[in-house]
Amino acid sequence: MSWQYLSPLIIVVTSQVFILLEHVFPYDKGQKLFRKGWFLDFFLYSLLQSFVLGFAINAIVQGIDHATHLSALHVLGGWPLWAQILFFLFTHDLYIYWFHRAQHRFPVLWRIHEAHHSVENVDWLAGSRSHALEILINQTIEFAPIYLLTGSPDLWAIKATIDAVWGMYIHSNINSKAGVIQYVLNGPEMHRWHHSKEYTGYGFNYGTKFAFWDFIFGTAYRPAKKPPGYGLDEPFPQSYLGQLVYAFRPFRPQTSPALPLSLASEGEQNGSGGEVYVKGA
Repeated sequence: MSWQYLSPLIIVVTSQVFILLEHVFPYDKGQKLFRKGWFLDFFLYSLLQSFVLGFAINAIVQGIDHATHLSALHVLGGWPLWAQILFFLFTHDLYIYWFHRAQHRFPVLWRIHEAHHSVENVDWLAGSRSHALEILINQTIEFAPIYLLTGSPDLWAIKATIDAVWGMYIHSNINSKAGVIQYVLNGPEMHRWHHSKEYTGYGFNYGTKFAFWDFIFGTAYRPAKKPPGYGLDEPFPQSYLGQLVYAFRPFRPQTSPALPLSLASEGEQNGSGGEVYVKGA
């Protein structure tokens, strides 16, 4: 079966598996399937925005290729498929770690990331809520090298499928206990804490697929307790267009990026230290 059809089939099937696991092994009990913002995230972000941006990103990549003819060189095309997949998984995840970390550090970049953190009930669908500009930047940087260095549309589809499945997994409301695996591969055990309202410094657990970036660079946070809540502390638009436009509002004068609450003893024990802050304050 062509990846053109296999990719959406895998994504749909795994989404149903995650929904079932959320029901049987919930991390936060009582969370509804059709929670607040579900239709926004599913129809406007997952379907409409993904469809439109898919065409835009493809046009950008094809335009670059038309100007450079890089794909015809098949720079990495001679590598085994598994090696190509691992190479792009590793390099893109390292980029995403640092760009993600910068988004939490610099107000201009935070503006196109805060929509992602506005979800108040984190679940398998929550990862789809990301500002269009953030997706345009990240996925162009992700997929341009894949196509330009290999010339393979199948590898593009395989990587997109892995992204979608892993994105659903790390945001899922599943009470996952990965043990030592969590030091290598990222999962909901750590990423749900990334979405917590309370966090240390500028945040933690920035890794997407690989958790070891956070342990290597000192941003891992894995306490025994559960997050006190999710989302932003300040009001945020509830409509798609409202969230899209809100990123371009004027900056207001402020003396600090967040409001300190208390010392994070758990963070010190887990190597992340610092003060606890409220997002969006």
